[in-house]
Order: sequence, then C-alpha cells, then structure tokens
Amino acid sequence: MSLPTKGSLAPGFTLEDNNGAEVSLSDFKGKKNVLVYFYPKAMTPGCTVQAQGLRDIAAELDGYDVVVLGISPDPVKRLAKFVERDALNFQLLSDEDHVVADAYGAWGPKKFMGREFDGILRTSYVIDKKGNLRGILDKFKTKDHHEVVLNTITELGL
Repeated sequence: MSLPTKGSLAPGFTLEDNNGAEVSLSDFKGKKNVLVYFYPKAMTPGCTVQAQGLRDIAAELDGYDVVVLGISPDPVKRLAKFVERDALNFQLLSDEDHVVADAYGAWGPKKFMGREFDGILRTSYVIDKKGNLRGILDKFKTKDHHEVVLNTITELGL
C-alpha cells in the first residue's frame, strides 16, 4: 500500500467519534479544510498538552475554515472522558484497529524506555476542501504542535 503524499487525495475514512456518532472525511468535502491529527493515547501528558493547544486556537482555525479531527486507537468511552475532562472543542475519533492510521502512515515501529513496539507515530495532515492532502506535519513537539499547525495553514493560504 502506498502512503499518501502532498498533493494526493487524502485516504477516506469513517470512524466513531467521542459521542459514538459516525464521522467521515467526506462529510467535510466542499465545506471545510480538515486537520487530521494522530495521537497515541487520550489523557496522557503529551497528548493532553497537544489537544489543549489545538483547543486554545479554535478561533484562529475557524478563521481558516479548518475543522480538527483527532484520531487515536482509544475506545469511544475514553475519548468522551478526554473531551469532557479537558473541555475539548473538536471531535476525537476511535481507530481501535488502527486501519486509518495505517492508511496514513501514522502507525509503525516506536521506541519508548528501551522497548520497541508498534504504535501511533504522532503525525498531522492538512486536507483542503477538495480532499487533497496539502501538508504532512511530523516535526513538532506536543507543546508547539498548535503553532506549527497555524504556521502551516497560513503558509498554504487555505
């Protein structure tokens, strides 16, 4: 399977959100730009910092017509707790079997505390209203992710 590249059509998907409702990438086609960001685990320190950063720039993202979709292998119930606990203002999607993460190249070998295992590779994708992949972000820290996202969206002129 070939991984998506800038300029290609973003892989489509349908996943359950934090409320158990189905959300498809195609729901936004022609209406909104989409930031799809993959994160390893809801309510862990790094993922919390990353989510709060995006929460806090909601007004700026709205100005660029960008909707945020956070995707992790967490079950729906855990996502609902994360949204509630941190007052998140965007949808979190459950990809328990990591099919969508695989399609985006956001699943692979990782090292943590001397262990090697497969997991989420923290990556974000900027998708325009036509469904094209305009930006792939994988060089950021959780605490500056929101700044990298805004800079990228500004540079792309979406």
